[in-house]
Amino acid sequence: MSEMITLKENRDFRRLYSRGRSFASPLLVAYVLKNRTGNVRIGITTGKKVGKAVLRSRARRVIREAFRELSDNITPGFDLVFVARSKTPFVKSYDVLKAMKKELKDAGVLR
Repeated sequence: MSEMITLKENRDFRRLYSRGRSFASPLLVAYVLKNRTGNVRIGITTGKKVGKAVLRSRARRVIREAFRELSDNITPGFDLVFVARSKTPFVKSYDVLKAMKKELKDAGVLR
C-alpha cells in the first residue's frame, strides 16, 4: 500500500462504531467494516483514560507504526478504526503488532 488514507470525519468513526465488527485485546480494540472505495482507510482514537497528551500521542505513534508493518498484507476495501487502551502507551510497537495481527486475522482482513 503506497499511502495511508486516514479517517477524519466524526460520521465515519460513528459509522464504524455502530455497524462495524469489533475485535478486542488488552492493548487494542479494532473496528472493521467493508467500504465501497476499494481503499484501506484507517482511524486511530485515544481517549482520556489512556493518560495525558504525551501518553495519548505515544499510543497513536505505536499503533501507527504497527499498522505500517501490516499495511501491505491487508485486503483492500476496508475501513479500520483502532482504539488505544490504557496499556498501549507502555508497550513496544512489536507487542501492538502481534495483537493487531491477531485481531485483523480474526476479522478476515489479512491476506
